[in-house]
Amino acid sequence: MNTVSLIGRPNTGKSSLFNRLIGEKKSIIMDEAGITRDRIYGKVTYKNKTFHLIDTGGIDLSDEPFADRIKIQAEMAIEESDCIVFVVDGLTDITENDRVIANILKRSTKKTIVAVNKIDNKQRMDNIYSFYELGFETVIPVSAEHKLGIDDLLNAITSDWNENPTLPKDDILRFSFIGRPNTGKSSLTNALLNEDRAIVSDVAGTTRDAIDTKFNYDGNPYIVVDTAGLRKKGRIFESVEKYSLMRTMKAIEESDVCVLVIDAEQGIIEHDKHIASYAIDAGKCLVIAVNKWDLIENQDSAIKEWKTRLKNEFQFAPYAKVVFLSAKTKKRIHTLMPEIISAHENATRTIMTSALNDVIQDAQLLHPAPSYKGRRLKIYFVNQSGNKPPKFTFNVNNKGLVHFSYQRYLENTLRNNFELEGTPIVIQFKNKNGDE
Repeated sequence: MNTVSLIGRPNTGKSSLFNRLIGEKKSIIMDEAGITRDRIYGKVTYKNKTFHLIDTGGIDLSDEPFADRIKIQAEMAIEESDCIVFVVDGLTDITENDRVIANILKRSTKKTIVAVNKIDNKQRMDNIYSFYELGFETVIPVSAEHKLGIDDLLNAITSDWNENPTLPKDDILRFSFIGRPNTGKSSLTNALLNEDRAIVSDVAGTTRDAIDTKFNYDGNPYIVVDTAGLRKKGRIFESVEKYSLMRTMKAIEESDVCVLVIDAEQGIIEHDKHIASYAIDAGKCLVIAVNKWDLIENQDSAIKEWKTRLKNEFQFAPYAKVVFLSAKTKKRIHTLMPEIISAHENATRTIMTSALNDVIQDAQLLHPAPSYKGRRLKIYFVNQSGNKPPKFTFNVNNKGLVHFSYQRYLENTLRNNFELEGTPIVIQFKNKNGDE
């Protein structure tokens, strides 16, 4: 598909326009300039033509933190794009920033459309003419907030494109890096992609949006999502961070696998476990990546100690896969993708009903359920009733006789006999008469 990027100085409404074009609130929108720091990706379909859309951080001449890096990110987005939408503020005069950006775009020789944003009434229409001074042929008035001029803009973007062939259903494995701020999620994303896709800084909280990137591994496509670091709720002061938290939670919901990134130097803290619980509650596969492993001495013995520590600290997720790596040096980075893929395969696995019942019947004979008031749980039949995560339905004489310890025994039995590492499983009990 073709790629279009939104370029402009801070606070011209690029993120509002991005959200309007993709039809969802994916970029954070606030009056504060400079909120979008990285490239944010989305997909737009208009009259049988589908394209990738990139929202970028505002290019700024000032010496504000991240200004130089944001400019580099924007230039990378320009390089990726087939068409540029240069977003300007229709309520202000042309600024020096606008002129600098115009010169950058002219040097790129890419098709460029000037979108004069915030033109939401006839009185403001005359404001657009001054923007022809920037030197581009196509200037279109729009209002992202009021959905005005959007069709004109989309027509201008797609006018010289052929219609897309029928697009296949997107069944690409999608995984997200989650964790506290500054554990190295963006560095890990960049190491995996072999490019500086996300801004990396020692300043905690650099990534504020969840950033999707498609890439190929071993000949197959995947989508990696770099999410904002999750702070303790009591420490979320900025309203921007509240949006980031919501965006990260949505990224978890949309992922097949969540990779919890832990800082090896800082060790495991309680909040790491809270973040893992978000993925577990959402029914997602879990891989724990212990990052910054290059800073650990006596690594062979340290791995044994860490595995014991992880087993004790994450007793609620004993099935989680674990890798030890360094995003900075890329040491052991090759161990990550196989574990992600394996966890997803296990989450989508279908187990034969006959094999399930053989295993569970043997488990009952080996360890019968405890009796309660003279009655004992009997399991008549088991079947797999879903996946992602795998779901198993036990038909029993009375589900009220199920003790949590026996349910845990049944879960361990399933895990010990079938390949279910890396994924949570759901067990439900159904009375023989049909009550669940």
